[in-house]
Amino acid sequence: MYAADRCAVSTLDQALALAEPFPATQVGVVVDTYHVWWDDRAPAAVARAGAAGRLHSLQLADWTVPLPAGVLTGRGQLGDGCVDLRAWRRLTDAAGYTGPIEVELFNEDLWARDGAEVIAETVRRYRREVCEHPSPGPRENPAHPSPRPA
Repeated sequence: MYAADRCAVSTLDQALALAEPFPATQVGVVVDTYHVWWDDRAPAAVARAGAAGRLHSLQLADWTVPLPAGVLTGRGQLGDGCVDLRAWRRLTDAAGYTGPIEVELFNEDLWARDGAEVIAETVRRYRREVCEHPSPGPRENPAHPSPRPA
């Protein structure tokens, strides 16, 4: 998403190529769904990173449109966009990643809301959108009337 104006590394394959000359315990990759969800080669790169011990972090954020100016604060609440977050969790789990999972909510509208409310909503959304066996319940966003398939 930043390839046109400020980024030299746009894919996991590129990041792995840069990391490979160094020890895996010192240099790895971050799977950030906001930046790699679109890349059809990313699942194979996740598996390769896992096999090499280079999966150092998983960051979850959803991609929504329209993007705001600058796009940095366009990360949507989990489940509001087009990223299949559960599939990314499965990919990283299958690749052997067992570390922490970060949820990134760089979003002006979410920042303007009550923090405790956003945290509670994010926990509910994480369970529904990311966990393998989410608890049933109504979706909070009327823009998404039916759940995505698992």
